[in-house]
Amino acid sequence: MRGLAALCVVVHHFVGSDPLAAALPHRAWIDVAFFHNSWLFVDLFFVLSGIVISMSYVQSEFNEFDFRTFTLRRLARIYPLHIVMLFAFLAFRLMRLTLTELDLLHFSTNERADLQVNNAYSFVVNVFLLHAMGVLDYLSWNGPSWSISAEFYTYIVFGVVVVLAQRLGYIKLVYVLSAVLAVLGVVLIIFVLKNETLDFQANGFTRCFLGFFVGVLTLRFVSKRVRVVSPFVQSACQIGTAVAAVVLVCVVGYDERLSFVAPIVFAALLASLMAFPQRLLPELLSVRPLVWLGKRSYSIYMVHALVLVLIQYFSRGVGTARLQVADNLAPGLAASLLLAFFVVAVLALSNFTYHWVEMPGSRFVLRLFNRRPVSSVAAAE
Repeated sequence: MRGLAALCVVVHHFVGSDPLAAALPHRAWIDVAFFHNSWLFVDLFFVLSGIVISMSYVQSEFNEFDFRTFTLRRLARIYPLHIVMLFAFLAFRLMRLTLTELDLLHFSTNERADLQVNNAYSFVVNVFLLHAMGVLDYLSWNGPSWSISAEFYTYIVFGVVVVLAQRLGYIKLVYVLSAVLAVLGVVLIIFVLKNETLDFQANGFTRCFLGFFVGVLTLRFVSKRVRVVSPFVQSACQIGTAVAAVVLVCVVGYDERLSFVAPIVFAALLASLMAFPQRLLPELLSVRPLVWLGKRSYSIYMVHALVLVLIQYFSRGVGTARLQVADNLAPGLAASLLLAFFVVAVLALSNFTYHWVEMPGSRFVLRLFNRRPVSSVAAAE
């Protein structure tokens, strides 16, 4: 599920790219409402994180939970790839400035605006993963990483909740406080931030609160399932929630207030998959190519923005006139071929970063900061 959602976000940023829209004669064949609205799948990531983290640290390790080890594992999981991609963007923009100084490249209006937000201040904010905590009111550097910032500090709050429940010897307190925090997220979004949609990144930690703690409650709901239902009802639940999720993504563009039901719809879908793992849909999602995609979903999400920037420069360099040659064969062919190349490039680069940055980087951080043996990166999420 995470791999498919990450891929939808990749396509979303391609079809929503203004520079590509200006350079390409016609839209790609896959340029449809579903992908234009696939920003909503970030909320599926948040719900899924709540499920995975609570499964690992509440259901399995509640009595042995250690806040320091938990925080270190979370940092080891997300930070190495984040910092590598941040410096990759820095290297790219320094190279662009150098080419401009040599009069080999000229800035467009969009690129001048890009320089204003990708400055030294926003770089430092990104280094400390603070860019979704209200410090910035704009996206900067590796834009999609705002959700990583939101998740990291949500992890910290979750860790405090578990420690409090552990000290009081009352595990149900985790779920009581999770319900409170999920409601708090909604209250902050609607009444404090005055947002009428979940499509925002500044103060994105509130959006993460909502999805993440709904995910924690989802796992609790599934773990308490005792009623036996027929295979037909099981499949109907899974297919029905999957259809509901797809329809929601397709229509949310008509009224973005519908996005507030997304965490619940995604939670229902994920709950049905966990509750009835022997049905067709979970088995389809467990085939080897999708498992491969899911393992690299974090890398896919984190590297695709840089690849997209390079694709934008490529299309501008080729020029609309040359791209029109392909479109003369079939309208939208140039955009569709460029999209296919973009997706393949993202998958190739993400496979590289998964093996050479993400996994070894996690192990390095664990060894660097923890003298006690740590079994693994834990909760490979």
